[in-house]
Amino acid sequence: MIKALIFDLDGTLAESKSPMTAEMGATLARLLERMPVAVMSGGSYAQFQKQMLVALPPNANLANLYLFPTSAAQCYTWKDGAWQFLYNNPFTPEEKSKVLEALAESLRETGLDVPPPQLWGEQTEDRGTQITWSALGQQAPIEMKRAWDPDRKKRAPLQAALLARLPEFSVRVNATNSIDITRAGMTKAYGVRKFSEMLALPIPDMVYVGDALFPGGNDEIVKETGIPTRQISGPAETAEVIEETLANA
Repeated sequence: MIKALIFDLDGTLAESKSPMTAEMGATLARLLERMPVAVMSGGSYAQFQKQMLVALPPNANLANLYLFPTSAAQCYTWKDGAWQFLYNNPFTPEEKSKVLEALAESLRETGLDVPPPQLWGEQTEDRGTQITWSALGQQAPIEMKRAWDPDRKKRAPLQAALLARLPEFSVRVNATNSIDITRAGMTKAYGVRKFSEMLALPIPDMVYVGDALFPGGNDEIVKETGIPTRQISGPAETAEVIEETLANA
């Protein structure tokens, strides 16, 4: 029997950088009444607020909800009527400078330093615990992001160049047009292990639900923990997984 669920955010609970629907919020709230739930994303805590938390009904059991922004380099839990850090692993100023310098050099090396004709927001975002580079800008429409690099071949040389300069960091290609850089080991697999420790619950008793569990996908890394997984195609299928879980809980 499943005792806890972990979800990716973009493409799983909601479309990329779009608000979660009220229907999904209500469905998730019913799940929160039955078991602990974690949400893991490369997005910042501010993105969680705009994209997910606003869609939850006022009576949602937030005590059962765990937020893992920036590829699980952070964790927030609900305590005393507010979201508070359970842990935080920010870059030092020296680490941040090194990452930004390596990113600039790698962009020049791969020819990606010339911005496209149109940008939607800044390409490089400092999320405290993570530096994220987005080819079309942080606010690009989802259709544009999906079309830019569907097979990840445009970003593969940039990832390789960054790994050569930053061997002590984690460098991951996400599902659309971005690359995320965190401290080594700060990945969703780390988040799965931390969530297991927090609940004192064996990893096999949990399930990870995501849209990019395939080889090279940004959810694939969780498989190294041994957690059971469910590959889904989008929020509609995620809702079906939740309903199945509730029926068998």
